[in-house]
Amino acid sequence: MTSALPVGIITGTGVTERFEMSRPKIIGTRFGSTKAFFDEGGDYVVLPRHGTAHKLPPHRINYRANIAALAQLGVRRVIATSAVGSMNQGFRVGEIGVVNQFIDFTKMRQSTFFEEEVVHTDMTYPYSRRLNLELSSAARELGVRLRQHLVYACTEGPRFETAAEIKMYRMLGGDVVGMTGVPEVVLANEMKLEYASVVIATNWAAGMQPKVSHEEVLGITKKAGRTVKELIEATVAGVRGEKR
Repeated sequence: MTSALPVGIITGTGVTERFEMSRPKIIGTRFGSTKAFFDEGGDYVVLPRHGTAHKLPPHRINYRANIAALAQLGVRRVIATSAVGSMNQGFRVGEIGVVNQFIDFTKMRQSTFFEEEVVHTDMTYPYSRRLNLELSSAARELGVRLRQHLVYACTEGPRFETAAEIKMYRMLGGDVVGMTGVPEVVLANEMKLEYASVVIATNWAAGMQPKVSHEEVLGITKKAGRTVKELIEATVAGVRGEKR
């Protein structure tokens, strides 16, 4: 890699606080500004998706500014983290996985950079197979169980889903449900950035357990956050061609 910042890390619930938040920088883009933090070794840049104080709800995040900022910094590969509800009995609460496909159920988000021209971006394989392989290799070396080939159903939020909605998403092939994966992955592809999504199963989706709470989500991500950070840092080392 010739870029000084080979990897951008977009952190979600429970993972942001695991990274050292030093050297903050405000990055201005034509879509607005966002704040990023630079690793002291220059290996990566961390961009907290919800802001440093986790104040931005999923439907109010400026996804375009976040992706545009990473591109302006010279980042070409992005690893994002997300808390999700599991709809797949084989992907248990507390486990970590990588996403292979998405189904979009968002409604009101600014989901493209191309508003003044006709550009149709290919989304056949929206997640970087190369980055997913790097994540898998790092997981094996760390002894971390990493579930593969998950299908992410993205909802508008900020409410949790109904049991009937989850039943529908499962019938359509969804494995996990979350509120932040789209349009983030779409915008990354429009910018020609390689993008991977590491997800933490924080709960069983609605109807698969008595109720869903944000407190439960925070509790599970707090436990899994350290492992996710170690996995990402090992992957970054692989991307840089270093010995792990």
